[in-house]
Amino acid sequence: MQRVSERVIARARELMREGTVNKVAGWKAGEFFYDCAPYVFESEESLKDLVYDRFCAANLSKYMIKNSVAAGAEGGKVLVLLKPCDTYSFNQLLTEHRIARENVYVLGVGCEGMCDIDRIREKGFKGITGVDENADGKTLTVHTLYGDGEVAIDDVLVNKCEFCKGKAHMIFDELISDNEDEGPRGDRFAGVRELEAMSPADRFAFWQSELSKCIRCNACRNACPACSCRKCVFDNDASGIASKANTDSFEEKMFHIIRAFHVAGRCTDCGECTRVCPQGIPLHLFNRKYIKDINEFYGEYAAGAEAGQRGPLINYTVDDIEPAAVSDKGGN
Repeated sequence: MQRVSERVIARARELMREGTVNKVAGWKAGEFFYDCAPYVFESEESLKDLVYDRFCAANLSKYMIKNSVAAGAEGGKVLVLLKPCDTYSFNQLLTEHRIARENVYVLGVGCEGMCDIDRIREKGFKGITGVDENADGKTLTVHTLYGDGEVAIDDVLVNKCEFCKGKAHMIFDELISDNEDEGPRGDRFAGVRELEAMSPADRFAFWQSELSKCIRCNACRNACPACSCRKCVFDNDASGIASKANTDSFEEKMFHIIRAFHVAGRCTDCGECTRVCPQGIPLHLFNRKYIKDINEFYGEYAAGAEAGQRGPLINYTVDDIEPAAVSDKGGN
């Protein structure tokens, strides 16, 4: 039986060949084997560079904002490959009327978890030249200039895959997956509870240390599907905060705290913010704190689980919790 990755690539080629779609949004092999970048392929010939493997972690949902409109203007459709966690973001963008759904063909692709090359290096591998997934589906053979070795896949997953919400796709036109019945993995709120258990002073010191690393590259904002404003407030020349570099500790905290509040109730916990941060700041903990509080105060809610649903922060009811009831709860 063909592996999911082989079936995905073959089906993408077929859909373009038969004219069902005229573009394919997927991942393109980069300079290094682990450098798989989002890319929109516009011909069947170009699909020779389409890859789908353990290093295709990027969430492609946000790319549909622009490309769904462009595909429609050309009288066609764009095929997008979405992993289970990505479909939450796609649904949320549909809810916010940011994607032209009629111009997108969603191919739900199965995912067993994506790997982090930095975590592989942390296992002691140097001079890495390639990686092969073993037949057991649980280990990788790492090829290096100094010989080969093995590593458990669970030990080198990207952060967001350590706490997978589940393997079920929330939306698709067609599905290629072997594991839709698998449920959530791990306790994704464990890190939040650790922070909540700290004293306010220790918690502040933790974030002071982490956010001081920020170089304002805007990678988190640019990768985040929930950050889809046509112009960000931080790019407003009249705001006084448009410079990329932080001039003091207040500015470095302000950017991330405002961004976290901006996506509260809309964040699907796709983990892209932390994954793309070159400084390794655990930005997902901001968002998971808000998700955890929303679940506790308003009932279980998953942004993007269904297109068109109203989030609790924009859906007033007389039973909503009063601010005084949470004034002593604390935060991250």
